[in-house]
Amino acid sequence: MNHTIILKFGGASVASPEAFSHISDIVIERKKHYQNVVVVVSAMGNTTNELIALAHKVNSNPPRREFDMLISVGERISISLLAMALAKKNVEAVSFTGSQTGIITTNENGDAKIIDVKPKRLLPCLAQGKVVIVAGFQGMSTDGDITTLGRGGSDTTAVALAVALGAEKVEFFKDVLGIYNEDPKKNPHAKLLPTLSYDEALKIILAGAKVLHARSVSMAQKNSIKLHVLCFTDYKNSNYGTVILSQTRLSEPEYKYEFK
Repeated sequence: MNHTIILKFGGASVASPEAFSHISDIVIERKKHYQNVVVVVSAMGNTTNELIALAHKVNSNPPRREFDMLISVGERISISLLAMALAKKNVEAVSFTGSQTGIITTNENGDAKIIDVKPKRLLPCLAQGKVVIVAGFQGMSTDGDITTLGRGGSDTTAVALAVALGAEKVEFFKDVLGIYNEDPKKNPHAKLLPTLSYDEALKIILAGAKVLHARSVSMAQKNSIKLHVLCFTDYKNSNYGTVILSQTRLSEPEYKYEFK
């Protein structure tokens, strides 16, 4: 049995209450092959946007500290619901906020950078065979305040945990089969890229693809963490999706994302 895997689910994969049951099935499947399973989840669907709109109805220029306190709520909803869904299927799981996880960040509210991860509360749960569920997108500053990591920050949370826990890889579950040479939602004939180097993945992301956050790929590259982007509706077939690692593709694909 392999040691540790990080699973990351974005807002599209937790868009409805029913989705948590499906995610539970994925977690249970991975638990058959990995001793330690850590799940990072984003807020449900449009929850973050709704919280942002709510803040601006109260104050068009809300204090950044309080703004982070508010919008970090979305991920806390997701982690607790997933733990409940797993409990229904007789799987022991424990949810943790970013601060409880030991994710230490800089003091920039709204766009904080992770500077350390101290997962001391996670380790006993993993040793007991429990699934650990972590709120993405958030942490605690060196001053002890709740911070958020900016859009796409949950991807960075997942990779940072992989580094801290010595995980073999991070799987990102999306609503597409993987990374394409152009936007598959605009061109149904876009080419799925089965493997990419870190540099190639960053090139596509910086050209406009929103499939992963650039900061997460850079962190993975520095720490040689294998990344796997795949579709949450076809999770059993590990041959699908896009694997990102240090090797370079044999032939350079033509990238057609527009730079933004």
